[in-house]
Amino acid sequence: MEASGALELGLWSPGVSIPPPWDERTAQRVTIPPVMLSREYLRDSADDYRRALANRGAAVELDRFLDLDRERREIIQKAEALKNQRNIASGEIARLKKAKEDATAQIETMKAVGDEIRAFDERLAAIEEEMSTLELEFPNAPDGSVPVGRDESANREERVWGELPSFDFEPKSHWDIGDSLGILDFERAAKIAGARFSVLFGEGARLERALISFMLDLHSRRHGYTEVWPPAIINRESLKGTGQLPKFEADLFHLEGDRDLFLAPTAEVPITNLHRDEMIPESSLPISYCAYTPCFRSEAGSYGKDTRGLIRQHQFDKVELVKFTLPEQSEEEHEKLTADAEAVLRELGLHYRVMTLSTGDMSFAASRTYDLEVWLPGQNTFREISSCSNFRDFQARRANIRFKGETRKNGLVHTLNGSGLAIGRTLVAILENYQQSDGSVIVPEVLRPYMAGLERIEPRA
Repeated sequence: MEASGALELGLWSPGVSIPPPWDERTAQRVTIPPVMLSREYLRDSADDYRRALANRGAAVELDRFLDLDRERREIIQKAEALKNQRNIASGEIARLKKAKEDATAQIETMKAVGDEIRAFDERLAAIEEEMSTLELEFPNAPDGSVPVGRDESANREERVWGELPSFDFEPKSHWDIGDSLGILDFERAAKIAGARFSVLFGEGARLERALISFMLDLHSRRHGYTEVWPPAIINRESLKGTGQLPKFEADLFHLEGDRDLFLAPTAEVPITNLHRDEMIPESSLPISYCAYTPCFRSEAGSYGKDTRGLIRQHQFDKVELVKFTLPEQSEEEHEKLTADAEAVLRELGLHYRVMTLSTGDMSFAASRTYDLEVWLPGQNTFREISSCSNFRDFQARRANIRFKGETRKNGLVHTLNGSGLAIGRTLVAILENYQQSDGSVIVPEVLRPYMAGLERIEPRA
């Protein structure tokens, strides 16, 4: 008897849908804040933001920012008064000159006024530069529905799908399975590039490629996403737009040279920045993109964590889902995006749960995040395989992505993204859930057309 998490599966085709794991009640349960991290919000709702920072466990120089903001507004007021005075005096000087009268005193006074205005302008420029630098360090404010807590222990389980797989043998971890199948090699990868890299061989490499193609087909054909093939090298401005810079530069791979470029940590960055400094027609929204990219992360903050296996690599593959929406659309689209990511796990017959991340466990830029956690029997635990986040207008404000109103005033779009899915972690889940007592691994039925009909990966002789 073949024991595994090999649940009953069926090949999907366009027009055949999986029942969505969300409904209208779920989509309507959050009230959208009117403004998120505009200067008006920081100024007028400073106490609210202080509470949000405390809930996140974040420390930023908010008081310094507010002091600069007050000084800025005072200087603007004084400078405008001086400019108005200068305009009046210019008219008086012109009148005196026309009347052949002496205007020397007025001219000298205006020179002094001009010097004051220039000093104000210089100070304003310095204030604006410092305020902009401080703002880049301010995290997004969590949505009111997010559970408050310092870390993942406060995350809230929303739903579970599938049954816990059972085995009539002790299930192995993916690194042992991959080695016995001859498809996964960490030692040769370390020889080539160092620790936390891997090499896939034969059916392992084919399975990685099959997962990429399957996910892209699923999202583009059934879910209506437009497929994009973006650059894997990105500039500093793009990383600022999505919130990776300046705070998380240590987690990025920076390329040497005079062009200030980085390897992409996720397709979220290039895809979101497709519309940087653009005005999108209101009627064009929502826009949904899917993309495959190799991803590169230094994992600077995770020393000693997940050092074995494929869970936390410096280079990994991922299919990403990105949405641009009108403000009132973003909560419903967040639920849909999450359901689209879940559909991959359902098609593969993998047991998983959906968690709402707590204030202390969310990413810097997110307002609300669902994590999809897949069951890994070889490790006897759930592990994150996708994070699906609503950023509201946080990224759009940084990247200047706006919509052109046709029935309303122009405004900032809302951005959302999520993994659909992380390829390496999906490969891990397949190896561990579909392992057999004889050492082979069953290929999920939906992947077999991408594997030339292969039904099982056999151990090497």
